[in-house]
Amino acid sequence: MLMAPDKGTATRESLKNAATKYSGTLGEQLSKYGEELDSKFKGYMTKLEDMGLTGAGSGLSMKGDWNQGKGKLKQQYAQLTDEDLEYTEGKGDELVGRLQTKLGKAKSEVVKMLNDL
Repeated sequence: MLMAPDKGTATRESLKNAATKYSGTLGEQLSKYGEELDSKFKGYMTKLEDMGLTGAGSGLSMKGDWNQGKGKLKQQYAQLTDEDLEYTEGKGDELVGRLQTKLGKAKSEVVKMLNDL
């Protein structure tokens, strides 16, 4: 013989009430954690963009007068020659590769440097 403190219907009702009570609390906690994760993710994406690994800084998007940019780079890095700084539209990867080799910098650093000119 099985001994139970309450009838089955009362026990089921008690369980249902507890589930309803705790589901609201659980939902609030999940929402809070979701917002925290979203905030952290956006922060990490911003850092990656700043490093030139994703987003706006990940690709070469040279704006303005390239001759002025070349002049700035030559002032900053005396070892660069006109040949190193040859840029033809659509051949940005070649320029980045030459500057990486000559300056000993990572691709993301070179791309960010050129985009910031």
